[in-house]
Amino acid sequence: MEEFDLFVIGAGSGGVRCARIAAQSGARVGIVEARHWGGTCVNLGCVPKKLMVYASEYGGMAEDARAFGWDMSAGAHDWSKLIAAKDREIARLNGIYVSLLEAAGVTLMSGHARFLDAHTLEIGASPLAPGETPRRVRAKAIVIATGSQAVRPGIPGAELGIVSDDAFHLPARPERIAIIGAGYIGVEFAGIFAGLGSHVDLVYRQDLPLRGFDEELRASLAEALPGYGIAVRSGHSPCGVEKLPGGALRLDLGAGESLETDCVFFATGRAPNLSRLDVEAAGVTVEKGRVVVDDAFSTSVPHIYAIGDVTDRYNLTPTAIAEGHMLAERLFGGGTRDWSFATTPKAVFFSEPLSSVGLTEEEAARETDLDIYTARFRPLRQTLTGRDRKTFMKLVVCARTQVVLGAHMMGDAAPELMQGLAIAVTARLTKRDFDRTIGIHPTTAEEIVTMRSPARHVKQRAGEG
Repeated sequence: MEEFDLFVIGAGSGGVRCARIAAQSGARVGIVEARHWGGTCVNLGCVPKKLMVYASEYGGMAEDARAFGWDMSAGAHDWSKLIAAKDREIARLNGIYVSLLEAAGVTLMSGHARFLDAHTLEIGASPLAPGETPRRVRAKAIVIATGSQAVRPGIPGAELGIVSDDAFHLPARPERIAIIGAGYIGVEFAGIFAGLGSHVDLVYRQDLPLRGFDEELRASLAEALPGYGIAVRSGHSPCGVEKLPGGALRLDLGAGESLETDCVFFATGRAPNLSRLDVEAAGVTVEKGRVVVDDAFSTSVPHIYAIGDVTDRYNLTPTAIAEGHMLAERLFGGGTRDWSFATTPKAVFFSEPLSSVGLTEEEAARETDLDIYTARFRPLRQTLTGRDRKTFMKLVVCARTQVVLGAHMMGDAAPELMQGLAIAVTARLTKRDFDRTIGIHPTTAEEIVTMRSPARHVKQRAGEG
């Protein structure tokens, strides 16, 4: 039986960082991956999705170029060429992740892991080949970093639809696609397929997309969606999917409504991936499908830890990386590094991206009186194209201390700009710090430091805080 100081289950962003930092600190480290080195983000998430977002934008760019004197048109898009190029880049990144682990001295294993007891794991393919014997390893410390997986709703015919994993490998782009759900994944893929030429129906339960984001930001997106050729069907909870003669699908929207489409895409959430892990054999507590951890990433078993999406807390690649790094340094490097998780910036890579950091107006109003600053304007580029697209910016400021509690934006380069604003919000800079900063002209970013007068004052919500 192989012995390790640390064994990591799952080679996604968090698991790889944890294993690498621990090994560089002198620990004997092993790691196992059942599917893709680099995990969801590299293979079936952030990276390939961003490449597809880029692809979806070039058609509109070609049209806009005519307004600037270029004689060009978009032409037809070659889906197979895009997917082949994407696959080559992902394969390259897979190799980099493996190389980083090997260079750090980590022992790599492929297969599914399951707990035999609190210190012992069995690792093998599923199913095992004839005559194959699973490996067994023991470790002083074990990290569960198995991420999350897409889930389908429990409705009749759900198996006829796809989830985000499948979208990256479709043999052809569907001419009509119905996307169910308006979170990160639903909104981003609605923009991707609409930009590439598909008719998109975006179906969701609530009045506004992107639940959990600032309400004004959500409203800005809802207003913009039809301008990208996306048919919005809010207030609907689909009841079923059926296949029609000829191969098309009928999506039952309830209340006697339905739509016909070529592809149904369920962007209805993700759940922690604990399949075949048998955490019960180790005594690890699981509640509502997630591994329960404390602030030090410890589970109910002191030497077993969990990081990333499997804990269902932040569910972002950068936070998983930070958790893995902090844990490895604490266990083997004596480090005291920390990150400000409360001010984690986030972005939605729609055709016109959205990004936020800190508190929304709704969250902040539970704690204090607020000054709200907003700007809505037509960006310079669109003055020649004629497109009716608006950039929206918002600062949420504590009325008493003038500390900037949150920043929210929809518009070109919003995620790039928000990374800098995240530093300001994390440092608890005040509105005066923003006001005395000179802008760069002409840019969209300068509007952040030129919003002088509050759009409104908001009183703390009665009975809250």
